Amino acid sequence: MKKNRIVALAGAILMTVSMALTGCGGSNASQTTATQAAAGGEASGEKTFNMKLGHNMAEDHAVNIALKGWAETVKEKSNGTINIEVVPNGVLGSETDMISQIQGGALDMAKVSAATLGNFSKAYTAFSVPYLFNDKESYFKVLENQDLMKEVYDATADQGFRGFTWLDSGARSFYTKDREIRKPEDLKGLKIRTMDSQMAIDMMNALGGSATAMGYGDIYTAIQQGVIDGAENNVTALRDHADVAKVYSYDIHTMIPDIVVISQKVWDEMSDNQKQIINETAAEMSSNYKQAWKEFEDQVINDVKGKGVTFVEDVDIPAFQEAVKPIYEKLQKDEPDTYALCEKIQAAQK
Repeated sequence: MKKNRIVALAGAILMTVSMALTGCGGSNASQTTATQAAAGGEASGEKTFNMKLGHNMAEDHAVNIALKGWAETVKEKSNGTINIEVVPNGVLGSETDMISQIQGGALDMAKVSAATLGNFSKAYTAFSVPYLFNDKESYFKVLENQDLMKEVYDATADQGFRGFTWLDSGARSFYTKDREIRKPEDLKGLKIRTMDSQMAIDMMNALGGSATAMGYGDIYTAIQQGVIDGAENNVTALRDHADVAKVYSYDIHTMIPDIVVISQKVWDEMSDNQKQIINETAAEMSSNYKQAWKEFEDQVINDVKGKGVTFVEDVDIPAFQEAVKPIYEKLQKDEPDTYALCEKIQAAQK
């Protein structure tokens, strides 16, 4: 029955993401090339790009389904001059590994968290600042602000890659083996897995918990063996951890988008028409994915309730907001550029 639900959900997500995108065929590319096309490319004088796009989600995850649908659309609209093979499951390494591969010319594209990108540019660090966004509507308003996001995307161009679109990755909250988190004091003494991000570590320190950075794939065993007491992530993480984590508390401390990045070298070799195809189809994918993500979250919540997971909604969010104020004060003093971007992001929500 579970397998049937996953297949049905995958089909529903693909249909939602593809509503405004037209697909045809797949990609059998294996490595980046920039040669004259044998068919459509020769007629247009454009180069053909056979690329790989890596990410660390499973094949039936909403991210993979959306990216594969987008790749098919790009192939069709470019008359076969842009072919993208989507490689899921972390086969190509961690998010940091994939960025390094892009910088070294061994990979073309990747879907990574803005939190990971904060290790490469302070412009992305802003997205990991707790309680940056007023609500989900404000979050989308910022991500759809093309001028603001171009500033962010351009920030890593001198490091060999650039962003070009985003994917919703939900709101991050705490989930634990058995403790309900309603106020910051409830985190005292708990070891919580965070991403390998200084901002995430600073947040845990401010809230009174103990941050433990580790890979996503290690969380299940770490909770099971008592190495950590819980983690922080969007609700879909329970799809993998509901057997060992029975309480999810909606403190909604961050909304950190995923970003799709591309090699700057590859981008520079593309024609203006090809860049336009990438940008326009990616923007449609991002927009359609909002609904696909919501459906994915709803399905996971429904499934894990059957496994005995409790969802805590009466969280004292103002208390959490008060507790992280020192982070903003530290940013203003030590990282004024990041603080200025936070102010710009907050102004864009009005």
